[in-house]
Amino acid sequence: MKTLAQLCRYAALGLAIVISGVWQTPLCHAQNKAAARTVRPNFVIIYADDAGYADIGCFGAQGIRTPNLDRMAHDGRRFTSFCVAQGVCSASRTALLTGCYPNRVGILGALGPRAKNGISDREHTIAQVLQPLGYHSAVFGKWHLGHHTKFLPLHHGFDEYFGLPYSNDMGPRPGPQRPGTIGNPSLPLFDGDKVVETNPDISQLTTRYTERAVHFIDEHHDAPFFLYVPHTMPHVPLGVSDKFRGKSDRGLYGDVIEEIDWSVGQILAALDRHHLNERTIVLFASDNGPWLSYGDHAGSAGPLREGKGTAWEGGVREPCIMRWTGRIPAGTTCNELAATIDILPTFAALAGATVPTDHTIDGKDIRPLLFDEPGAKCPHEAYYYYWNKELQAVRSGPWKLHFPHTYRSLKGQGGHGGKPASYVDRTTGLALFNLETDVGEQHNVAAEHPDVVARLEKLGEAARDDLGDTLTGRVGKNLRPAGRL
Repeated sequence: MKTLAQLCRYAALGLAIVISGVWQTPLCHAQNKAAARTVRPNFVIIYADDAGYADIGCFGAQGIRTPNLDRMAHDGRRFTSFCVAQGVCSASRTALLTGCYPNRVGILGALGPRAKNGISDREHTIAQVLQPLGYHSAVFGKWHLGHHTKFLPLHHGFDEYFGLPYSNDMGPRPGPQRPGTIGNPSLPLFDGDKVVETNPDISQLTTRYTERAVHFIDEHHDAPFFLYVPHTMPHVPLGVSDKFRGKSDRGLYGDVIEEIDWSVGQILAALDRHHLNERTIVLFASDNGPWLSYGDHAGSAGPLREGKGTAWEGGVREPCIMRWTGRIPAGTTCNELAATIDILPTFAALAGATVPTDHTIDGKDIRPLLFDEPGAKCPHEAYYYYWNKELQAVRSGPWKLHFPHTYRSLKGQGGHGGKPASYVDRTTGLALFNLETDVGEQHNVAAEHPDVVARLEKLGEAARDDLGDTLTGRVGKNLRPAGRL
């Protein structure tokens, strides 16, 4: 039994708590706001597959409505010169998650069901960097860093995984198949390390990934998390649910993009429902440019030259939006070069995590660009454009120098109804472009700027020493092998 005096003390304490909660001074509000900023942020990456630079409304899309992504841009910051490391699936995703050029870590091209390699145990993913700080991490979507168990997400820092291990055209499907896919096994859908379904209905993948992502936020909203949603779409063959079929003015492809935008809206709504907007940075981008040979089943690179599979801007420059309410200035645009390799060191810095020091990380901390700090510039003296192991171009500031190389280009218009058109090999000589005035890379100004050419050629030589270059027969001095079975 509590004494009367004890009950009185408890009552007085309760009244004091109520009063302090109601009559907080402005100083208390300021202290609370400062304390909230010391809480480790959550991170959400939404990564489309083969979406073009001009497939999003705020980047100039025609006939496609993307209100949620447009709202993200209104509330956050557009990055108009955001680059992936290579214009192809596995290489791009490896760079995003490890902060390294993909040829440095031995992951190139698009790994398929016959691949015997994948991400090495010696590499550190974003999830592994955040893990010591108590982050819970999940990936819902296309992985593509190796499909054997040792390469899957649960063995590289993630706590949950649901999705396809590689592209949706790498399993058996009706009609003509792409060369190299004939005889492939059934397309597996993983939950954790287990295959829970084969040849899933691709029209439902965007919805299923989204439902898992929203559930993840609901379950882990009270602790720091990293959520990675690498959509299967709009990679061919295209699939869209009934709720979006026939809704856009761009046919099936537009329907698919509008469903991805819906997915973004569902994720943003979940964050809002749990009052996480001021604690969460959300990033949207694509893994590479549009697969132009598929014509009306492919996206648009807009003003950029070429698309997926090339080192031209249409292959590697992607629509990127980042939002962090109260931290990233709303309604702003960054025209400085930033890249997927920068995400790991930047997220690590934001979380207070330690960037791996046991081997080279190519990315840089781009917080000044995120927060639009006065005088913020791209931290890279040079950015390198590789295709597989070939150094095809180098950029420094507004200048981009293409070295002589062969690239694939359409003979004419793209295909129709999901049937691809043919590519033709084309060759470029040494060519210099000023991307500030010529984003379409149409006017070679090498003859007018020999000093710039010489400087970028020197930077290219440094890359060949470090990362190698099969075009010149150079072997890099600082390469790490991929994981092997």
